[in-house]
Amino acid sequence: MAEFDDHKEKGALRTIGEVARATGIKTHVLRYWEQQFPSLKPLKRSGGRRYYRAEDVALVERINRLVNEEGYTLKGAKAALRGVPDQQTAAQEAGASDSGAGASSFLPRLKAVRDELRAALEAAA
Repeated sequence: MAEFDDHKEKGALRTIGEVARATGIKTHVLRYWEQQFPSLKPLKRSGGRRYYRAEDVALVERINRLVNEEGYTLKGAKAALRGVPDQQTAAQEAGASDSGAGASSFLPRLKAVRDELRAALEAAA
């Protein structure tokens, strides 16, 4: 669960900046995820200021885990959130069961490549 050190109550509304700091997810990514995941709908007040409820923060953390830790595509993460596996996920699971270690043996290397690319992009910025 995200750690907020702003001395607000546990269920308090959080701004996008507070959520970004607590989860380590950049604000532009959070805004993009709002467009991609229909169930992620923080409250919006006048001027477009976003306020995330506790359930919104939990959903952000779940999306982050699916995409950045478990290697789901956005499409796959959407399907997982709906509880319906998409074709890509089903094919990966079928491949893994057919070939023993399967796709899971590539996952650590893919994550390492992703991290290297992320570091290179941040260094270039």
